[in-house]
Amino acid sequence: MRISKRITATGIAAFAIAAGTLAIASPASAATYGGQCGSGYSVVNQKTISGKGTVFLTYNNSNGYNCVVTVRNSTGSAVPMMAAIAKSSDPAWYAMDEGSYTSYAGPVYRSAKGSCVTWGGAISGTYAGGENTNCG
Repeated sequence: MRISKRITATGIAAFAIAAGTLAIASPASAATYGGQCGSGYSVVNQKTISGKGTVFLTYNNSNGYNCVVTVRNSTGSAVPMMAAIAKSSDPAWYAMDEGSYTSYAGPVYRSAKGSCVTWGGAISGTYAGGENTNCG
């Protein structure tokens, strides 16, 4: 799988270990995009992260930048989260925000006017995203 070459084996192992030591969060509502990418960005794609939250891909038509943010269904104790983006031609993630967060990871940005992007996010070890999407 192409995504696997984008994340180092060490990063995956550390992320999985940290995720396995966490308590299960309380019931959650659906995540919504809250403008974390800033003015001029509109949601162009999104993927649900299996009951934990949503990763949003946004685009700013005026500057040609894409932005990714991963949002939890509900805030709570900090958990391992990730938001990442790359042009399809990039050999690895161009920009990634990875750490323990209470509500969202990101935003991360990539200039990609006229290109496809690979993007994604993770919450507590569960990943969702798109590969070579939103071309243009």
